[in-house]
Amino acid sequence: MSAWLKDETTLQAGGAAAHAVDIFTLLRDQTGAQAAQVTAAGAAWLAGASAYPRSTLAQWEERPSSPGVLPCGSQFDIVNVPALFGRRMLERLWAEGPGTGPVAVHRGRMLLFAAPGTAQRLPSLLAWEEWGAGGAPRGEVPPVLCHGTGDAVTVPALTCPSGGSGPRWLVAPDTRTPWLPGPDVLLWACVRVSRSAASRQDAHGSGRTSQGSGHTIFPRADQGANVYDVSRRR
Repeated sequence: MSAWLKDETTLQAGGAAAHAVDIFTLLRDQTGAQAAQVTAAGAAWLAGASAYPRSTLAQWEERPSSPGVLPCGSQFDIVNVPALFGRRMLERLWAEGPGTGPVAVHRGRMLLFAAPGTAQRLPSLLAWEEWGAGGAPRGEVPPVLCHGTGDAVTVPALTCPSGGSGPRWLVAPDTRTPWLPGPDVLLWACVRVSRSAASRQDAHGSGRTSQGSGHTIFPRADQGANVYDVSRRR
């Protein structure tokens, strides 16, 4: 076991056993900002969701290329949407909204890390917006799954191979205090994407181009901005 485990506030690699893989030094010392690369501080934040953070970190140090399973409800909730719909949500959140927290992909679905309590509130907000029965056609509404207290999710490995079909990070945790969107922000993104899809469908059916008439609740940003521009992360 590495000596850094004695310090509960920082990750220290000094004194590690010769046979141990000092993955956290690697994560801490890496150069360049990479949206899909977990940092040592991000790993510590993830481990804080478990009942035994130090043991979780030790397991990850031994197997940095293996996915993990973490409980929801304390550090974060998860909003789980189909990958294509999720990518459109990310485009809205980064281009017109406040950005996102960590985001992962697993088994063809996108996992958006959200503020604790989101899993309880978001379904009722969606229902209040007449989700699937109001302005958006049912064919455009995907299943939105919310994971909160009592649920657990598979999270990607600290070091993910490029490509492949396994769990992987799109926006990896890189700080001990990541900003996480709440239910109101995610509701806005869901509704905007759904209305945009409905507008495109109407325009296609009528043979004209629709620009959409909804008003964003966030200041409009540069539409050419990088969706995963980590410089805009909270």
